[in-house]
Amino acid sequence: MAPKLPNSVEGLRAAGNQSFRNGQFAEAAAFYSRALRALQAQGSSDPEEESVLYSNRAACHLKDGNCGDCIKDCTSALALVPFGIKPLLRRASAYEALEKYPQAYVDYKTALQVDGTVTSAVEGLNRMTRALMDSLGPEWRLKLPSIPLVPVSAQKRWNSLPPENHKDTAKSKSKETRSTKSRVPSAEDVERARVLKEEGNELVKKGNHKKAIEKYSESLSFSNLESATYSNRALCYLVLKQYKEAVKDCTEALKLDGKNVKAFYRRAQAYKALKDYKSSFADINSLLQIEPRNGPAQKLQQEVNQNLN
Repeated sequence: MAPKLPNSVEGLRAAGNQSFRNGQFAEAAAFYSRALRALQAQGSSDPEEESVLYSNRAACHLKDGNCGDCIKDCTSALALVPFGIKPLLRRASAYEALEKYPQAYVDYKTALQVDGTVTSAVEGLNRMTRALMDSLGPEWRLKLPSIPLVPVSAQKRWNSLPPENHKDTAKSKSKETRSTKSRVPSAEDVERARVLKEEGNELVKKGNHKKAIEKYSESLSFSNLESATYSNRALCYLVLKQYKEAVKDCTEALKLDGKNVKAFYRRAQAYKALKDYKSSFADINSLLQIEPRNGPAQKLQQEVNQNLN
């Protein structure tokens, strides 16, 4: 005898959640749709529950590659409960998949106003910044849609959620990360960070690595969203034989951009200097998966391999 299907809103949502966990995304979406119809048939207003159901169904659409319906459902969820983290992030992901980078940037930026510690939003904003700079040029910020200002009440409401609703957050380890993650960098902050990074680059060219570290550190105090700033400062630490600091900066760089070849190479160099040959070898292998013909990495691999044998 087939099990009886649930009819209540709570039962249908729970069934949808179970189907989603099982990877049955179309089935989960059908349960969420039934739950929405049941909720609307009740006639009583429950915007929080309705918003969650739209957001959950949007997650199913996103998993199935149906970005258009994902965006529609997230927009419905946000109309009911503005500034919800999950629908903002899901809509941002859908926009990004459709290469609608300005809209994705706005949603990632808005999510960070709600909670500045959401790592996927930080990483997404970093990706969109690079994509927009590449596609629209240095004046890309002037071509963005308006970014909504999140009221303090919304920030407090989401920050007061229990810890299980903040699985996508991470504590920062560096001083500049702590100072910048407590707030979202403004456009002016990002521009100031860029200028300081360029000043640091010029100092590196002149061989003034100590002064360059100061510039890069100042840049990171304005915005810690640029992977290259960390990997550039790591280079300075390498030159000054501060290998542990180099490892830390390369690790931060790779959190922001998992394909930062320079960060992999410099961390491998630092690990080699620290005689951690296994970690060095692992980083070189990761690098060579991205750039199989990278000559310096191949040479470093041979050197590290000799120490392992």
